[in-house]
Amino acid sequence: MSPRIAVVGSTNIDLVTVLARMPAPGETVEAPDFHIGCGGKGANQAVAAARLGATVVMVSKVGDDAFADTSLANFRRFGIDTAHVGRVRGVPSGVATVLVEPSGENAILIVKGANAHLRPADVEAAAAEIAGCDVVLLQLEIPLDTVRHTIAAAAARGVATILNPAPAVALDRELMAQVTFLVPNRSELALLSGMPVAGDDEVIAAARTLIASGVGTVIVTLGAAGALAISGDEVLRVAPVAVTPRDTTGAGDAFIGAFARFWAESRDLAAALAAATLYAADSVTRPGAQSSYGSADDFAALRAAHGRVPVSRSRR
Repeated sequence: MSPRIAVVGSTNIDLVTVLARMPAPGETVEAPDFHIGCGGKGANQAVAAARLGATVVMVSKVGDDAFADTSLANFRRFGIDTAHVGRVRGVPSGVATVLVEPSGENAILIVKGANAHLRPADVEAAAAEIAGCDVVLLQLEIPLDTVRHTIAAAAARGVATILNPAPAVALDRELMAQVTFLVPNRSELALLSGMPVAGDDEVIAAARTLIASGVGTVIVTLGAAGALAISGDEVLRVAPVAVTPRDTTGAGDAFIGAFARFWAESRDLAAALAAATLYAADSVTRPGAQSSYGSADDFAALRAAHGRVPVSRSRR
């Protein structure tokens, strides 16, 4: 049986412009390429998990526009359950304007649109489906009270939660204490902990302050440097996968969707981290967010060719 995952999160349309270089303030420059894609951190993570064979339920909001039709059709194309993706009358769908440099680095502007209308009542309407899932994924492109309600509801039903605290905002320790896995990047960890995070030792120390508040496991994504997972007195270091990046958009979401899928199936933290790191690294070799995510068959072939990503353990 495939793992069951609920995603309570955002749905956006990505307006992607490929740049020769970022413009200076007040400057107009010609860009060589543009395309429209489906995105939103919640939707990205849902698609990554579904592409890898998970059964995915999406709880989200879309607007009263053509972008909503595109997003719903996209979910259905990947077999994602859209029974709890509602339309909001008179409100636009969420939109992300993505600027991509030749190096693959990007800058993103987010307009929440209908995502701002996802309420705790919408989560309650999906309570039966959520209770039957192995894990619930959340991000911060929806109202914080909805995130808070979902985490509490999942905890009360014994369902594991993964919170990706992005876009970065300050969160209270009481909220984070209910989370099974907190998955920030380096800058998000700095904001949440109020501590420096320049090197691995500082990352570990900052993560420990959150664990002391009750967080189960902190997984810090480090981009090209791999990842660190801190849990109890154990630290797992995930080796980076060397690739030539073409577009890093959605790589963090690829990691989280893949981690959720493999952890939900095996409950093996190290194995899930290794798989997620390889899946995310592979995604940056292709343009776009969801369009860069490989299928289960693609990933099986990649793992056979590459081998397992090394994960080392230490105690401190």
